Amino acid sequence: MNKVCLLALILLSACSGNKSKPLPYQIDELFLQEFKDNEPGGAVLVILNGDTILKKGYGISDIQSKQRITPSTLFNVGSISKTFVSNTILSLAAEGKLNVNDSLYKYFSDFKNPVIAKKVKLHHMLTHTSGLPDNRRVLLDSVYLLTAKDQENWNPILQNDSLLFEPGTKFEYSNPAFNGLALIIEKITSKKWQEVVKERIFIPAKMPTSKITDGPYPQSDVAHGYIKSGTTFIEKDYGEEPTFAAAGNGGVWSSVNELANYEMALREGKILKKDLVEHSRSIMHYSPWKGDVPPFIGYSWFVSQTTDSAKIVSHTGAQGGFHADFVSIPEKGFLYVVLCNRSFPRKEFRKKILEMINLKPQELYTPR
Repeated sequence: MNKVCLLALILLSACSGNKSKPLPYQIDELFLQEFKDNEPGGAVLVILNGDTILKKGYGISDIQSKQRITPSTLFNVGSISKTFVSNTILSLAAEGKLNVNDSLYKYFSDFKNPVIAKKVKLHHMLTHTSGLPDNRRVLLDSVYLLTAKDQENWNPILQNDSLLFEPGTKFEYSNPAFNGLALIIEKITSKKWQEVVKERIFIPAKMPTSKITDGPYPQSDVAHGYIKSGTTFIEKDYGEEPTFAAAGNGGVWSSVNELANYEMALREGKILKKDLVEHSRSIMHYSPWKGDVPPFIGYSWFVSQTTDSAKIVSHTGAQGGFHADFVSIPEKGFLYVVLCNRSFPRKEFRKKILEMINLKPQELYTPR
């Protein structure tokens, strides 16, 4: 345990008067009960009031090599990747290279039905309110989707002849929307979008080992994802899970250490100006709204609040055997990041950890 963690332990222990175990031990015990040393597990990082109170790996990253998971281990972060696409789009918009009010037709004039392409704006894509049906599995088989990258996942969307609903009136979580947004980054910059994210986010946020899928997953220094079948674990990542090769919706590989750097870079205005970060992490309200629940999403981020009105900004990730959670409460100096190479009760763990720090979140919808 590093010096920061040790200091936090001492302070918390003194404050508790030994009436209860210090917070770091409570969180550690929670994960120790969930993950076994010789099985796939995860890495956890918790920051409170600006201090790192727990940063630890549990279990193994690879069943074959038995390599231990550490806070530096790279995992596929699943849909947390969408926030990288979103922030890159916003950085281009800030430079006047595109506008979130641009229609899809401006970038994809080959839509089967140009009328719907003109209705859908980039901000609808960023907020999962485009109304575009996800018809990939209807038009494409699972074997194709095992190796299909962003363009191949986006192509079926171009064949849609109608919308599920008028853009901006409902929420419908969309993976291919972010494949399309990734392709727009390439159209604007004339570069691979993965390189643009590296230049605009990874480098300023000090994320030197983070990677983005461009076809096959990174071959070294990464965890493998697993699903449990009876008493054994079966590998479930690139090559076994359809759409894994598509990167815009879930292609980022990172560690809890570097995702913490990402969050701090956002808070400090190193990626986007602070007012734009705040705007992107605020609920986007559309009128007329016809969804079953009130709006709860910003530009890719899910937004809620604690019962004492502190804003909660979060995103989950799940792909193949990888499961992740990312929860930020800037007002409390709080960050919780967990990256796992097997499933775990993500929603329950988030709730328990927030309760441990005496924060009660309002109910928040989170996609799988």
